[in-house]
Amino acid sequence: MVRAGSGTAGEAASGTAEGLALDAGPLRGRQGQERTCIATRVAQAPAGLIRFVIGPEGQVVPDLRARLPGRGAWVTARRAEVEEAVRRRLFQRAFRSKGVEVPADLAERVAAGLRADLRQSLALANKAGCVVTGFGKVEDAIGGRPGVAAVLHASDASPDGRRKIGAALYRRHGDAISRVPVIDDLSNEELDMALGRDHVIHAALVAGVGASGCLARWRRYRSFEGVATTTQETGSARDGETDSALLDDDVTDLAGAAQVAGARDDGNPQGLG
Repeated sequence: MVRAGSGTAGEAASGTAEGLALDAGPLRGRQGQERTCIATRVAQAPAGLIRFVIGPEGQVVPDLRARLPGRGAWVTARRAEVEEAVRRRLFQRAFRSKGVEVPADLAERVAAGLRADLRQSLALANKAGCVVTGFGKVEDAIGGRPGVAAVLHASDASPDGRRKIGAALYRRHGDAISRVPVIDDLSNEELDMALGRDHVIHAALVAGVGASGCLARWRRYRSFEGVATTTQETGSARDGETDSALLDDDVTDLAGAAQVAGARDDGNPQGLG
């Protein structure tokens, strides 16, 4: 039987279906240990997987922080692998219980949890002084020093606003514009919730540990959904600006927003500390 955290990836891949081992419990900061995905049978570092445990109601639940008590099963942190594990009843085999309940929408629950982590990390970055909001503030941050670590658009933001921000990025970075991440996975409502203010359409992350943690969670969410994290369109940025006004001008600008992080975020993509 292949034990999670031991053996090579090749050994894990050649294990029998009956050898789907569970871990001995939540991670406790041990370095260099691997876990085996029950869907692919490949061993890798825990950062590339999602841990699942049996909850109090006898249902399989995602443990995004890898801290819940009890023995756990690990799946590669991609939607396709989680859906495959559900379809092939691999959780029942891993936990050695036909009676364990596995929600049909388990992958969607993981995605919802990762989005919640992204919102929480954005809120933490905001408290650390790593977020500016409103078109004017974002444009100033892009053109200033040291620049921005990422820009954010509400998923329902107008194309006009996106083009204007893209034009500002292109003026600053030229063809290197693709190096600046563009986060547009959260709706206007979700941005409002995370930042504690109304009608946030555009925002920017400035350098700091809060920004690093937010970007780590964003990349984990995008990786789970199988979407690239380089989303800036240089062509639309070169096209320049249009004449229509942005919805958030003079509404969401936050006066006096600091641009230096002042709180710790360990950047752990499994979840908040």
